[in-house]
This record gives sequence, structure tokens and C-alpha cells, in this order.
Amino acid sequence: QVQLVESGGGLVQAGGSLRLSCAASGRTFSSYAMAWFRQAPGKEREFVAVVNYSGGSTYYADSVKGRFTISKDNAKNTVYLQMNSLKPEDTAVYYCAADRRLGVPSVGSYDYDYWGQGTQVTVSS
Repeated sequence: QVQLVESGGGLVQAGGSLRLSCAASGRTFSSYAMAWFRQAPGKEREFVAVVNYSGGSTYYADSVKGRFTISKDNAKNTVYLQMNSLKPEDTAVYYCAADRRLGVPSVGSYDYDYWGQGTQVTVSS
């Protein structure tokens, strides 16, 4: 069993930055791909970014490419999401998730086995 705890959300003005963290319990964190998803009020949960088990490969949604950076520190059992040039449309609850499968990291939420409780990010215009 893996427990994920997000932190770092908050209120920021458009153009600002935030860094989200997701701390994981368990000894097998280094073998998991990790992703960030987000869900805005009245909308479906959507993929934001994913990093493979080693931290060496990343993939982003088009909406955040060039503004967000995902990274994974296996020594600290933590995954990060650095968010720059934030826009009001980035406002959502952000969730981290862990995928036990081997192979190409997935952008589908259905492939993820463990989820955090979420952290609110609000970007004011």
C-alpha cells in the first residue's frame, strides 16, 4: 500500500508560480511512474504531467507544456510539480497519483493505483 500526501497549493496571481509536492510512503516508490492530474469545478479530471519510475522521462499535457515541470526524487520519496506563468484556467484541485505498471507511463487516470487527497490551486486574474 502506498499513501500519497500533496502540499504546496494556494492562492496566487496570474503570472505567478507555485511548487506542489507529493510525499509517498512505502519502499517501492522508486519503481512507480508518478503523475499529476487536476480537476476544476464542474469538469472531468484531466492529465497534467507524468514522470517515469527513474525520473528520466517526462510528458506533459499541451495546456501546461513549457510552463510546468514535473520531477521525481526517489531518495526523498517525493514528486514535484513546478508551475510557472500560472493562468486563471489552471485553477483546480491537483492530485498526484502512482502507477505500479511497468512500461510507458500512462496519461489515463484509470491506470493509476494510488491517489493523494488533492491540494487546491487558485489563480486570480
